[in-house]
Order: sequence, then C-alpha cells, then structure tokens
Amino acid sequence: MKAIKFIIKISILLGLLYLWVNYNNDKMAKEASSLLYSDISKVPAKNVALVLGTTKFLKGGGRNYFYKYRIDATVALFNAKKIRAIVVSGDNGSKNYDEPTTMHDDLVARGIPSRYITIDYAGFRTLDSIIRAEAIFDLKDYIIVSQQFHLERAIYLAHAKGQKVIGFIAKDFKNTIWAKRMEHRELLARAKAFFDVHLGVEPRFYGDKVKVNYR
Repeated sequence: MKAIKFIIKISILLGLLYLWVNYNNDKMAKEASSLLYSDISKVPAKNVALVLGTTKFLKGGGRNYFYKYRIDATVALFNAKKIRAIVVSGDNGSKNYDEPTTMHDDLVARGIPSRYITIDYAGFRTLDSIIRAEAIFDLKDYIIVSQQFHLERAIYLAHAKGQKVIGFIAKDFKNTIWAKRMEHRELLARAKAFFDVHLGVEPRFYGDKVKVNYR
C-alpha cells in the first residue's frame, strides 16, 4: 500500500511538473510574439544587433545550419542598414573552441568591416550574453538575432533585466533529428531561464566596459 501511495505521489508531481514546463514554454512564446520579425523590410532600425552564438559544425563534422542562418540574417540586417554595429556573443571556453571569433571572421568574409563587429568572448549562456549586453557593451535597446525558439527565451531574459529588445528570426531547419533535439532541449532551457531570473543568477564573468563602434 505504501509503495502504491508513493507511486501516486510521484506521478502527480511529475504531471504537475510537465504542465508547468509547458505553461512556462507557452508563456515565453506569447510574450515574445509581437516582438519577432522575419521580414527585413518591417524590422525597426536599431543601432546594434546582438548575435547569439552556436557551434559552426556539429559533433560529427556536419554543417550546423542554425549557425549559418544566424550569419545570413545578420548580414541581411547590416546590408539593409537596419543596424549600425554588431556584437557577436558566444562560448570561448577553451583554446580550440571559440564561437564569437568564428562568427566575427565569417561576417568579415561576407563583407562586413571588422571595425563594426565587437566580440563578447564570455557569452557562455544566453543569460550571460543578455546581461553582458548591457553591463559590458551598454546595449539597452537592440535587436537579437537567432532562431525563433531561442529568441523567445532571450527576449524573456532581456525583459526581466529591463532591456528593450526585439528579435530578428534567422531561418530554421525543422523536421530533422537535430532540430527535434533542440526543441526538447529548449523546454528545459526555458524552465532554467525562469529559475535563473527569479534566483538572480549572474553571468560567469563581467569585466571592463567595451565601446561598440558604429558606422
């Protein structure tokens, strides 16, 4: 009998957790919906775009299209004169892994002058990138570039910090094993984002102020 009661309690707790995770997911999506743009002609112009990092290549060596499409979206914004400068923020956790420098180099290769690209080497998590955007680079009103699922969480974090942001949606590639895996991971990431905000979690590093150069 005790074992049955225990199983019932665990089942109820798991059920409540499942409902809350999905509620939290939907809430972030709804809050961001009016601030997301996919048509470049309709994106309000801002001074800076914050490009959120990811790896250029998958573990098996294949191309990461999440990365490619973020670069494409950033180039489109710059060429359309919707932004005057770019901050690339990503993980630079080891000598052989450097997301932001890779993004910088690929943007330069696409014709964007290096002087208008500022590197954030300590964007280890989305939370770090968002908080450091203001704390280090003085960004308070800017465009975030990533895929929609990622932008919804990033906008939630930015609003929690009192920042005024919008999101430009980089092309997604759905209906793949990798994309499905990312969707499931995002549910947990959004749950963690909720607790990070309410527990006042800070970035791993801060550092000195960095001036962003505008064209």
